[in-house]
Parts: sequence; C-alpha cells; structure tokens
Amino acid sequence: MVTLEQQLSFEVLRIDPERAVARIADFIKKVVAQTLRKRGAVVGVSGGIDSAVVTALCARALGPNRVMGVFTPERDSGPDTLRLSRMVAESQGVSTELEDITPVLEAVGCYARRDRAIRRVIPEYGRGWTCKIVLPSVTDDDRYRIFSLVALDPTGTERRVRLTPAAYLDIVASTNFKQRTRKMIEAYYADRLSYAIAGTPNRLEYDQGFFVKGGDGQADFKPIAHLYKSQVYQLADFLRIPEEVRSRPPTTDTYSMPQGQDEFYFSLPYAEMDLCLYAMNHGFPASSLTETLGLSAEKIQRVFRDIEGKRNTTRYQHLPPQLVEEVAEIGERRAGQGLR
Repeated sequence: MVTLEQQLSFEVLRIDPERAVARIADFIKKVVAQTLRKRGAVVGVSGGIDSAVVTALCARALGPNRVMGVFTPERDSGPDTLRLSRMVAESQGVSTELEDITPVLEAVGCYARRDRAIRRVIPEYGRGWTCKIVLPSVTDDDRYRIFSLVALDPTGTERRVRLTPAAYLDIVASTNFKQRTRKMIEAYYADRLSYAIAGTPNRLEYDQGFFVKGGDGQADFKPIAHLYKSQVYQLADFLRIPEEVRSRPPTTDTYSMPQGQDEFYFSLPYAEMDLCLYAMNHGFPASSLTETLGLSAEKIQRVFRDIEGKRNTTRYQHLPPQLVEEVAEIGERRAGQGLR
C-alpha cells in the first residue's frame, strides 16, 4: 500500500496479466453471447498495440473462427500499417478483410477539405506536400497551448506555422472522416456476420476523450478501456503479440507525416501520462511524482490541469443522445408490466 506522502513508481501500474486476461475473456464471452446476442466480434486492426491486444483477447474468448479483423488503410497510412496489421491477424489465426478507404474519403472530400483548410495558413500547400498538427509541451509553461501545422514541401523543406482556430477545427473535422469511415466498414461486416464491434481504446484514451464520436469511439463493447496503456503492453507481452508491434511507438496514423500521440494530444509519453492519471485518480499530489518523472511539482501540476481540462472539454463524447424526458429501457418496461 502506497501512502499519499510517498513517491509513486511505475510499479503501481503492475498487474497480473494472466488474471487480467482471464477476467476480460470471461467478460467478452458473456457480453457478446448474452448481452448483445451476437455470434462473434469484429475488430478494426490498425497495427498498433491496442487493436492487437483486443484481437488476441477476442480470439482467446470466442475462438479465432469467430473473430473478423478488418484492415482499413488509406493513402496517408504509415508504410508499415498494413504489414503489421496482417502480422497481428496471422499471429491470432483470425479471418480478415481488406478495405482501402481512400476512394470513400476522396468521394466525401476528406483530403480536399483538409488541404483547403491548410491553405488558410500555407497558401502554397498542395500536391507532394505532407503534414501533421502538433501541440507544444504542457510542461514548458502555463501559456495557452495552440496547435501548429508542420508541413514538408516536395523539396523536403519543413514549415511550421500556428493554426488559427478556424483552420484547426476544419482540419480536424476533415480528418475525422477517416475514423468514421472505418467504423462504417466495421459495422458492415458486423451486420453481415451478426457480430459485435469491439472497441480498442485504453483507459488513457477513454478518460481523455482521445477518440472520434461516431468513429473509433463507437463500439458494442470496449474490453481494455479500464486498463492504462502501460497495462495494455503488459497484456501484449503475456499474449505474445509480435515483438515488432510491441516495440512500435504509439502513433495517430492519421496524418501524412509520422506523428506520435504525445505530439498531437497528450502532455507526456504514455507511461508518464499513465502515472499522472493514476495519481489523479487515487488522490496523490503532484509532489508524489517528482522523483519518478524527474519533473518539478509545478510542471506535474500543469499536466494535472491539462488532464482535467480534457475531461471537461470532451465530456460530451461520452454522453448518450440527450432526451426531453427519460424513456424507460425495454427491459424496464417489461418488468413494470409484469412481462417475462
């Protein structure tokens, strides 16, 4: 038991992987068969650690023959995305489907809308350029953080410009077509097979709203949303996820330039973010992390404020549709009417 006066270490995030896997597998069996009344599970496999672990958990719980892995690359996907996704699926023995979503994204104007928004700040942006959006570190100072666009022109020259609020929102709204299209494809296979859709967010992403509503936030069940990202890696080791996937840095795989999640959204690398989130969840002060993280209490307090700020601004993403008045669930109505 760690007291509030002691320094927290990464050991507080250590779990028993075997027990955790057994518990989650039991949950998946019950929720798919009994609650959702489905025959199996569809997983969007991205080549990242979270979707790899969810694929392995579903295969263990339901049997590989009742899990469908769906690959949905597009023209901005990383060069290793599809190869690593296939590696995951093959390691678990699940069936797969490949759907290149580039034509769909072109049809709805995803790339054209994004590029038009980028030209608000870099007028010459066009064919042959690549880009990503980034945030300054929250630990540097208390100033309001503003997103910047990093772009490479065809000669390899880098440009970095601050985004206006309108340009930022337009770029994000345009790229969100990617996550929503992927979920639409997954839903097609789920409907066709009478399968449930497995979500892949870990606790850090779920808590901080790092998902697209109606996109990767949409799922019938989310088996690792209670696990910190560090704990997902522990399960990956136990489940023998391919080493290349386990050693791959977490990425957004959304923009045409390589982009880490800590560049785009989180204040620190995932392990440090996990510990900060754990400390907040258990009432530990910023001073309990100074030695482990090598940061001052003031800088850690900034991370705490950023965590709370993201919780507040993304709360709507967790909310169900809002109603004028409460409507009883089907089961509640049956119970009230004495029906079986």
